Amino acid sequence: MPTYSIGQAARLLRVSPETARRWADAGRLPMGRDGSGNRVIDGAGLARFVRERAVEGERGGAAGPPTSVRNALTGIVTDLTMDEVVARVEVQAGPHRVVSLVTREAVDALALAVGVTVIARVKSTSVDVERP
Repeated sequence: MPTYSIGQAARLLRVSPETARRWADAGRLPMGRDGSGNRVIDGAGLARFVRERAVEGERGGAAGPPTSVRNALTGIVTDLTMDEVVARVEVQAGPHRVVSLVTREAVDALALAVGVTVIARVKSTSVDVERP
C-alpha cells in the first residue's frame, strides 16, 4: 500500500505542509509512522480524505453559476497574446500550465490581462476560462 510524506500529501492537497500536519494531528488525515519514525499518510486514507473534501466543497455551494465542468483550476494569467479575432491565454494554476485559445471578444468580456486571477475549467478537449 502506498504511503506519502506530509510534504507529498500537502502538495497533492494544495495546502501547506503545516496544514496537512494539523489535519493529521487532528485525526482528519490517517497518519502513521514508518520504520524510521517519520510521519506517513496512508494512500487509501488520503484518497478517502480527498474524495470527502471534494464532496464537502460541492455541498458548500461554490460561488458562481452551476456548471457540469468539474476540472476547475484556479490560477493567474501569465501571458496573453491577441490578434484581431483570437487570443492565446496562458494560465499558471499551481504546478499546472494551461494554454487556451479563445476569442478576443471573450478576453474583452472577461477583462483578462496578465496578473488577473481566473478559473480554467477543463472538459474533454476544451478549456473554459472564467473569472472567479
